[in-house]
Amino acid sequence: MNPLDQIETPVVLIDEKVLDANIAGLAASSASRGISLRPHVKTHKVAQIAAKQLAAGASGITVATVGEAEVFADHGVADIFIAYPLWPDELLLRRIIALGERIQLRIGTDSVEAVSKLASFSAVGGRVSIELDSGHHRSGALTGEVLSIARAGRSAGVLIDGLFTFPGHSYAPGASVSAAAGESAALGQAAALLEADGFTVRHLSGGSTPTAQETTIAQEIRSGVYVFGDAQQWELGRAEPADISLTVLGTVVSRHDGDPALRRVVVNAGSKVLGSDRPNWASGFARLLDHPAARVSVLSEHHATVLFPPQTPLPALGERLRLVPNHVCLTMNLVDRVLVRKTDGTLTDWTVVARGRNS
Repeated sequence: MNPLDQIETPVVLIDEKVLDANIAGLAASSASRGISLRPHVKTHKVAQIAAKQLAAGASGITVATVGEAEVFADHGVADIFIAYPLWPDELLLRRIIALGERIQLRIGTDSVEAVSKLASFSAVGGRVSIELDSGHHRSGALTGEVLSIARAGRSAGVLIDGLFTFPGHSYAPGASVSAAAGESAALGQAAALLEADGFTVRHLSGGSTPTAQETTIAQEIRSGVYVFGDAQQWELGRAEPADISLTVLGTVVSRHDGDPALRRVVVNAGSKVLGSDRPNWASGFARLLDHPAARVSVLSEHHATVLFPPQTPLPALGERLRLVPNHVCLTMNLVDRVLVRKTDGTLTDWTVVARGRNS
């Protein structure tokens, strides 16, 4: 009997064999190009996966929040980059100083006002990188603003020795090459400005999962989704079905085959486990790993409506299906624990230790 048949659904399921292959693959690719890999662990939030990435050669980890940094520091990670601009109010400043006293910590900034408040963080050895807007237009300074931020930091006694960017606009069909080019241009131009003004730029950081193989000037990449893959990466051609290590195991709870126009099944996995992201170019709200032609057409809180091509037999009531979330990072922040199919075929579970650490 398949042990998965005894598991209550929906459940997040990780295939450790595929996970390990993904970790090893990008580690080897990065090393062969002389690029450091600092994976973004907001994707998985799991201590065991971070340990695998570090064992495979990662230089450290990237996190999104101080809370995530605190959790992974508690689990023994000694080199962490919070790759977002922080606003160092009194409470947050106390937290990053405390972290900087026990691990090697780097944080991001993108304003004169924020960097001017970070002298006490630098005093404990904390490092600061300026975020650049390389085309994603979320956070990040324009190239022409970098020098004023760096000079303000220098005047305040802040150690600024790095630049970083996130080419998030690479998450669209055909956009990875131009996004990687924009990343390289922004990093190169800003580094030249700083070095001409007497700064030593030791840290150039970029990279997303779609651009991981196309980064040029960056010395490190911060890919995250590569460990799991998801439906977005599948549809962008950045992951094959065989590369996807995380699925949501669901059960067919409703089946309708009487009217060809209303032909569908409903699976007991909705937005509260899959997440609700759907880019305007995506073909559905999720994909099915074992049924590539099927699409999730409607997503409610606890159910997914799945359409199959007209000539394809519908799954039976009670059948288990493996759904691939569109955006896997959301899925991992929706569950406390994940089920892991070990390389020897046995099942275990891992705690999502940084779940909910959003500040």
